[in-house]
Amino acid sequence: MAVDWIGFSYAAALAFGGFMGYKKKGSVMSLMAGLVFGGLSAYGAYRISNDPKDIKVLLLASGVLSVVMGMRYKKSGKLMPAGIMSGLSLLMAFRLLLLIVV
Repeated sequence: MAVDWIGFSYAAALAFGGFMGYKKKGSVMSLMAGLVFGGLSAYGAYRISNDPKDIKVLLLASGVLSVVMGMRYKKSGKLMPAGIMSGLSLLMAFRLLLLIVV
């Protein structure tokens, strides 16, 4: 069983980003979104660790985040945090799709 370190790192980045949004701006919504999507991503990384072709959960979480954060980035034009999270989520989605192809 190979551990999906990239997936777990992505999940930790989401949870940490939500915590930092709460700490710096007092945004409870950032904290909740970071914990929910970080938890879903960690669960998805766990499932990929057990079966490398089981990408559904992590692909759904990263796909939704790439769209939502991409729209926020387009609206605000701010690279931090919307642009970075959008790009990171898009890269994760592409990585997961490559796991299916290869």
